[in-house]
Amino acid sequence: MNHLDGTAVPISPAQLLADAKHPLHTPAGLVGDTPVLWIGEPFTVPGRGFWAKLEGHNPGGIKDRTALHMVRASRERGQLMPGARIVESTSGTLGLGLALAGATYGHPVTVVTDPGMEPLMTGLLRAYGAEIDLVDTPHPTGGWQEARRRRVEELLSVHPDSWCPDQYNNPDNVAAYAPLAHELVAQLGRIDTLVVSVGTGGHSAGIASVLRGYFPRLRVVGVDTTGSTIFGQPAGERLMRGLGSSIYPRNVAYGLFDEVHWVAAPEAVWAARRLARHHYATGGWSVGAVALVARRLARTLPGEDRIVAVFPDGPQRYVGTVFDDAYCRAHGLLDYLPADEPDEIGHPGERTVTRWTRCTHVADPLTAPATTTATAPQALAGAAR
Repeated sequence: MNHLDGTAVPISPAQLLADAKHPLHTPAGLVGDTPVLWIGEPFTVPGRGFWAKLEGHNPGGIKDRTALHMVRASRERGQLMPGARIVESTSGTLGLGLALAGATYGHPVTVVTDPGMEPLMTGLLRAYGAEIDLVDTPHPTGGWQEARRRRVEELLSVHPDSWCPDQYNNPDNVAAYAPLAHELVAQLGRIDTLVVSVGTGGHSAGIASVLRGYFPRLRVVGVDTTGSTIFGQPAGERLMRGLGSSIYPRNVAYGLFDEVHWVAAPEAVWAARRLARHHYATGGWSVGAVALVARRLARTLPGEDRIVAVFPDGPQRYVGTVFDDAYCRAHGLLDYLPADEPDEIGHPGERTVTRWTRCTHVADPLTAPATTTATAPQALAGAAR
């Protein structure tokens, strides 16, 4: 028997549960199986678009995956003892993941951060039980990021039974993203181009390395921020958080990338806000930067090319920055229309970039020959996150 509107009544109650998520016993079960959404016009040109993996549907974002995996793996190896404190440096998203892992496995969590962390993120971390340790002075040659790392070392010496995941250099950070890659294969079947932001190097290396096993000709496009040292640019002022670095994370798999794009803050804001208005699915700095690059690839690559962009989080933590007119106006981020095409450089050391720029020569800056751009200590002093 059918309802009057034509909707069929399930034959048995089991049919009602066929597509439902199973009841959960721990909050860790909330992580993963995130949706994929088509992003087309008006963000892209008519008839073209890309698929966005919406990691903002995890409780805290994409780094929930790595926080849980790093904690679980260290417990299994006996490196993290039951009830021991977890201490880590973060600009925010990993802190939420560690708070989730702490609640799941019974560990207190201390997050070392700096004054640039958004008040909303600070409030969320405290609400979830994390302690916040705030550094107040940037390191003279490593900026806030190095100052946070050194504070972590101090706390570890004070609490010798505590443990630091060391997200920048921990291979478990990379391994954590294999399930995300498998989800993409199951959801889309074929992937030709992957667009990923790069910060610690974890999710870019973890996803790309697995997908290359399925699709050997996969094109991998890395997205960094201006002022970041990861791909060989000199360190500089960085307003954007969540991507980029003023140190050299060893988890970055340089050999996987076919090209890298550096995106500036006004360009990321434009893309994030346009996504919000026209597609509802959006996020912060990383999402805006990744979407801008994916938008260009959707226009320039062959129409049959299947492009996937990983959106690391959602918009919630950015209501006071990316989506706040007063904040954006104060930082000169409003009323900016990105160029249709990025600038091009032949080598990361060719010159210092200040706007959206593309380079197809990707190499580890610690092993590549010296380049012409100077990494002066005074430039590093202002480097952010």
